[in-house]
Amino acid sequence: MNHIKTAIFATISTLVLAGCQSQAENGEPITGDPQMVKVIHSSDATVDIEKNWPQWLGPNRNGVVSGATVRTNWAEKEPKIVWKIELGSGFSGISIVDNKAFTMASDGDNEFAVCLDARTGKEIWRYNTGQHFSDWQGGSGPRSTPSVDDGIAYYISSHGSVFALNANSGKLVWQNDLRKNFGAKVPQWGFSGSPLVDGNLVYVETGGNSGKALVAFDKTDGKVVWTSQSDNIGYSSPIIVTAVGVRQLIFFTGSHVMSVSPETGELFWKTPWETSYDVNAATPVFIAPNRLFISSEYGVGAAVFEMTANAGKISVQQIWKNREMKNKMATSIVHKGYVYGIDGSILKCIDAATGAEMWKARGYGQGSLILVGENLVLLGARGNVGLVEANPQQFNELGNMEVLAGRSWTVPTFVDGYLFVRNLEEAACIDLN
Repeated sequence: MNHIKTAIFATISTLVLAGCQSQAENGEPITGDPQMVKVIHSSDATVDIEKNWPQWLGPNRNGVVSGATVRTNWAEKEPKIVWKIELGSGFSGISIVDNKAFTMASDGDNEFAVCLDARTGKEIWRYNTGQHFSDWQGGSGPRSTPSVDDGIAYYISSHGSVFALNANSGKLVWQNDLRKNFGAKVPQWGFSGSPLVDGNLVYVETGGNSGKALVAFDKTDGKVVWTSQSDNIGYSSPIIVTAVGVRQLIFFTGSHVMSVSPETGELFWKTPWETSYDVNAATPVFIAPNRLFISSEYGVGAAVFEMTANAGKISVQQIWKNREMKNKMATSIVHKGYVYGIDGSILKCIDAATGAEMWKARGYGQGSLILVGENLVLLGARGNVGLVEANPQQFNELGNMEVLAGRSWTVPTFVDGYLFVRNLEEAACIDLN
């Protein structure tokens, strides 16, 4: 998710950037001193990361790391903090590729695409993506999480510009202003959806009008391949699933759940889902072979839809809907027939087949979670990191430690036993091996 704070309208500053272009008009990437990122803690640990977490919610875009394990005896020996940095404000997630960490942050005047050394937290480069986004209610700065693919990092600024940057150097490859080119409007809490790269295309929700709410770009040069639909923008990020034998691109917009062809943008199906302020923020979760879990806050709740095909047409049917799981910001995890997630500010487990509550527990507020093997790894809203057994029968917390402080609404990143977390101003790497 992208990250939003519930409340009324926040004053939004606007910015004007160029449309699709091949050369930077707002400066070259910044390297060397003075750096925006400041290392405030560094251990002597040797960190070498072989695997990648290249996008929002990880390699499979579902927050699940299968086959991995973490140490569970935290009471005997607390996990070690490898490094901690002052990053700058924002709620952008951290993507890891080739020992580099990609995220976004603001220095109070401008927003930046940022690349760090994942082993040390030190800044490698940053690129100015435009004017600072101000939100006095929950926290200012960028929300979107970058995607990294084939040596290019794709970013979306809070004000709605897409940047494709060379992952090694930070140099601009192409850029597109969604407001100028698609009639998009900056949503109340800023552009928060994260780009999805699949094959040779980059998918972005714009909220544009005249059939331009969804856009597919050529990932190499930024040319528009297709546009589709008209709808208000939400705060969620798209996914691709294969159900009823068809690859489907799923968007959770400001007022609908919809499925289109990844190749052409042709609409397969859509169903209404309205939430106050268009805050549909949690990413849809696919439940194989043909179901989809959807959730939002503001008293709306959750539902499971089932996709079926008949005579070449795909339709959806609601299996159940209730208010047991109301995801405000954090995306839920589905594991072995059960849904684990944050209901408002309460950690819950519900039955994916019926929506019935299995258990609930406090201690994580409006935090977020991922699944590593058979355990949930959580970042609480106050900056505590917890380890909870993914057990539908009972809540069993295996560990809990303080890492950050306050406004920790960004989903964690897990690669090769290392956990990367951030709050509004800081980020840290923790050794869970």
